[in-house]
Amino acid sequence: MTRAHTVPENDASALEADLSGTAAFDATGDHAAMPSWDELVREHGDRVYRLAYRLSGNAQDAEDLTQETFIRVFRSLQNYQPGTFEGWLHRITTNLFLDMVRRRNRIRMEALPEDYDRVPAAGPNPEEIYHDARLGADLQSALDSLGPEYRAAVVLCDIEGLSYEEIGATLGVKLGTVRSRIHRGRQALREYLREHGKVENGRVDAG
Repeated sequence: MTRAHTVPENDASALEADLSGTAAFDATGDHAAMPSWDELVREHGDRVYRLAYRLSGNAQDAEDLTQETFIRVFRSLQNYQPGTFEGWLHRITTNLFLDMVRRRNRIRMEALPEDYDRVPAAGPNPEEIYHDARLGADLQSALDSLGPEYRAAVVLCDIEGLSYEEIGATLGVKLGTVRSRIHRGRQALREYLREHGKVENGRVDAG
């Protein structure tokens, strides 16, 4: 549900004086406070890239998703209804990721010969095993092993800290579906880490 904004004109002016960039725009809905491209990227670029990387597990895909997210956001600013700007970014980034996965799967299946035999994938390249200090390569590999819908739900919940309700709104699914995907995704993560020797006595080795 879109949050209603009934800020008196003089209060809105005072609020804009205290806020800047997307914060002022989101708080007042005033198009005069609409952020520039540079403000969008400066304030939200790192956050969007981190989410895109966690979802895709690949630096090049993360860069492409980040770029496309900001293009979509900037083109849609005129029609944005004030609410939760970060939630809007989550939704656009996640949906672009899911669209990318579906498109690639469709192209891959259309290109396969009838006598195709599945072969093991090549080992990860340096970009695919890149990780920052907050989340180790083992956990990223475990995330990459999940199906895209489960990966999105787990990343949004356990890394981005969204509530089940926010995840449901982001993914466009019911609350029960969110709970199921998170539960099954966490189970699959733990099984993957256990199989690879990264879980001992119920604890995860993030190194």
